[in-house]
Amino acid sequence: MHTGATLFDECLALVLLHEGGFVQHALDPGGATKFGITRETLARSRARPVAVEDVRNLTKAEAGAIYRRLYWDTVQAGDLPPGMALAVFDLAVNSGPARAARMFQSVLGIEADGVIGPLTLSAARKSDQADVVRRLTRARLGFLARLASWSVFGRGWRVRVLAVEREALRLAHSSSFLGKND
Repeated sequence: MHTGATLFDECLALVLLHEGGFVQHALDPGGATKFGITRETLARSRARPVAVEDVRNLTKAEAGAIYRRLYWDTVQAGDLPPGMALAVFDLAVNSGPARAARMFQSVLGIEADGVIGPLTLSAARKSDQADVVRRLTRARLGFLARLASWSVFGRGWRVRVLAVEREALRLAHSSSFLGKND
């Protein structure tokens, strides 16, 4: 991490390591994606229909803005301890913000309503970061393994989830994080 980076910047860089350039895999239900942003997500962000070519031309800057607004902010990652922030943010990117919130809430042992608010944030701050990250990783892998497309994408998903866990644990244990939590 470079000096002055925010937690969002660091987490976004880690997410983008796992999200490739333009891809249109026939078995991926997301269809055309670039930097992990699907055509549907891009259309929602731009509030208008988009073509596959619009996805192909997506810039990293616009992808980052979309990730900030539709994922990071939605799961209140900037208000979470750093390790949890990365784990929940990456889960939101990969499986949707509502599912990420519900899984996170279940791991925290609170009502899983799919909305991260004051009760979730309070429970997160009172929890052991490393323990929560490890339990969220297990829950996430369990969910992914039950998907029909696990046989096609499972190996890559597992590599990603375990890499995110390692980085989240590093953030959880790091006393040298100098960035802001936004």
